[in-house]
Amino acid sequence: MGFSSPTSMVCSSLGWKSSSLFVHLGLNSSSPSGALFSPRRKCPTNKFRVACSSSPDPLLVKAARGDPVSRPPAWMMRQAGRYMAVYRKLAERYPSFRERSETTDLIVKISLQPWEAFRPDGVIIFSDILTPLPAFGVPFDIEEIRGPVIQSPIRSEEALKALHPIDLEKLHFVGESLRILRREVGGHAAVLGFVGAPWTIATYIVEGGTTRAYTNIKTMCHTAPHVLRSLLSHLTRAISDYIIFQVESGAHCIQIFDSWGGQLPPYMWERWSRPYIEEIVSEVKNKCPQTPLVLYINGNGGLLERLKGTGVDVIGLDWTVDMEDGRKRLGREISVQGNVDPACLFSPLPALTEEIQRVVSRAGQRGHILNLGHGVLVGTPEEAVAHFFEVARSLNFDTLSRDQEVEDTKLVV
Repeated sequence: MGFSSPTSMVCSSLGWKSSSLFVHLGLNSSSPSGALFSPRRKCPTNKFRVACSSSPDPLLVKAARGDPVSRPPAWMMRQAGRYMAVYRKLAERYPSFRERSETTDLIVKISLQPWEAFRPDGVIIFSDILTPLPAFGVPFDIEEIRGPVIQSPIRSEEALKALHPIDLEKLHFVGESLRILRREVGGHAAVLGFVGAPWTIATYIVEGGTTRAYTNIKTMCHTAPHVLRSLLSHLTRAISDYIIFQVESGAHCIQIFDSWGGQLPPYMWERWSRPYIEEIVSEVKNKCPQTPLVLYINGNGGLLERLKGTGVDVIGLDWTVDMEDGRKRLGREISVQGNVDPACLFSPLPALTEEIQRVVSRAGQRGHILNLGHGVLVGTPEEAVAHFFEVARSLNFDTLSRDQEVEDTKLVV
């Protein structure tokens, strides 16, 4: 699309090469990359780094890369959480979400609950997209009713001064947890890390928490674009470093959640989200070229053709996109993830089986990771989740091909 890098856009739009604000933030306009916060991240020692292994890649990693597989690997967004009785029991003992998601022993225990119960092909770390915020200067709380709350939203040039380069020592529990999960799961499943995309994280920081209207940040696009660009550039650097930290700690694969990117008109997503995602992907691919990156946007049907140009390996489709149509629009050179409607898990099990088979048949035999089109809903029967994974494991592309040939022959006759 011809966009310059997001951080260079900050410089050109403001003409602030010597601005006191940029000096405070550490912007080095002469840096070859134009990166905000040119000093590298404060990185922990290599004690969390997982040594390279000669063991074969997990099934999910192979599918993400588009390699031949015998069946589609399967996992679920939000597969650890309130629908599981063991999680609810643990949450009664540890009522603080921050404690559950920022204590190594609890993170590992919760992350492994669905692994022990259902044996998915991907084990995602129990965390939150807001978890890294305090590590770069944005404290937050989580209230029972309101959810995440940021007491000091960033909406001005002055407020930007609170930001600093990400201090990964403050996220040691993430690195420790991934390292333990990698050991516990072994080569039987992929260990998944995740982050929020800059635009999505910025919505919380600007709005001060969860919102349905996004009025403050969308207004900011027009009234204070230089401030928003500075914030997004800061987030881009922090998130890039956080992804690399997760990979070095043991994550096989990383999912980028631009959960609220779908709230933007496509032309605004091109301006305010895509360039920053592209910059993250470029940085991570430079440091971790073998690590598949997945991009998920809720409500991405109007963005599919735009998404494939970001450089990620896998695009997650929500359930409002027809899988076969999505594959045609994206092309076979990129893998896809999804996209069973989460509500189908409340249906009779035979109906769930049919829906899984329908999605898999339309996705094709290469480059598909079976998942829901969104996260597991609260109240979902555990029996249905177990059935989802049982069906996934029972699939065989050779058998499906022969069955399809029989059906085609019947139609011809």
